[in-house]
Formats: sequence, structure tokens, C-alpha cells
Amino acid sequence: MKLLIFSDIHSDLAALESVVKQDADLYFAAGDLVNWARGLERVGPILARRADRMYVMPGNHESEADIRRLCQEFGLQPFHGNTIRIGRFHVAGLGYSGPTPFDTPGEYSEEEIARRLEPFAGLKPLVLICHCPPKDTPLDRVKPGLHAGSSSVRAFIEAQQPEYFFCGHIHEAAGVDFEMGNTRCRNVGKKGYAIDLD
Repeated sequence: MKLLIFSDIHSDLAALESVVKQDADLYFAAGDLVNWARGLERVGPILARRADRMYVMPGNHESEADIRRLCQEFGLQPFHGNTIRIGRFHVAGLGYSGPTPFDTPGEYSEEEIARRLEPFAGLKPLVLICHCPPKDTPLDRVKPGLHAGSSSVRAFIEAQQPEYFFCGHIHEAAGVDFEMGNTRCRNVGKKGYAIDLD
């Protein structure tokens, strides 16, 4: 089963077209399809080409309600706080980011992120897809000395050791791979990343 995970399109329709054209069994949009929730009606028809296989989460630039409306209108699959089974794997998704300086629509406190990750604890083997990366890792490095990830996401990964972890949010870290214990992690960025689950 081939999964294609991507994030942070930010209204780049050419990039979205490129991702959707790639062949996969399931697609996961890990947030920030647009900027400040504007223009979702333009990305919807592109996502709809893979509608029954397209799982969508809000980033910090969309609210849960924004994504719910998008999914309802275009027949997409909402995946914020949800899980599915793919063979022996549990695949879980959580959108939003921690607090940012920009007061974007999709932000949680660290306490709320931790609370919303709790239902995924104990699921093994787990593929975890979050919009926000773990704090103080190569996945959330904006520039030397500046990291903007989530301490709660990091704590969950360290404690639960999912088999795979995928995220976006920090554009400067797109494409970066990193291992946290036994967890293979990647910031997928808008080019996306494909993985075969056996």
C-alpha cells in the first residue's frame, strides 16, 4: 500500500497538481493547503481528483471547520484526530500547530496538543502524521538557533516510538529526515513523500 504525504502547499496550485498526479493508493494532506483559509475553493477541485483516497488535515492556516467544509463540498476524507488501519499499521493524523507569533486559525496550546495525541497512545505499529514537527529537532529548524516545533509532539514520539512520523509546518526543513530512537521521521514539504507500507 503506497501512501503519499504532503504539506504546506500554501496555494501553490502547480505544486498541488504535481503531487496529485503522482500515483499512490492513499494521499494525506498534512495542512496549510492555503494561506489564512483563503482559496480553499481553488484547491478543492484538484484534491477531488483523488477524492475517495484523499485524507485532509488542517494546518495552522486552516481551522478544523474550514477543512470539514472543504471535505464535505469535494468528497474528501477528514483526518484531523482520526485513525485508519492499513494492513497491520495504524495511521493517525493530527493537524494544527502550537502557538505562533501570527495568530493563525489553526493553533493549539501545548497542553491541547498533548491531550489530542493521547488517543493514539498504544497503537502499534503506528504511522503518525502531524502538521507540527517535534521541537528542537532538524525537522523544526527555521535557522541556526531557532526551532518552532511542538514539545508535546516530541514527548509523544519519544514515549510511544511510532514506526514512522511525518510532518510539515517548517518550510526551511522540508525534505529533512531524522531518527528519534526507533522512529523514522520526515518533514515532507509540498513536494511530498511516498512510502510503501507492507
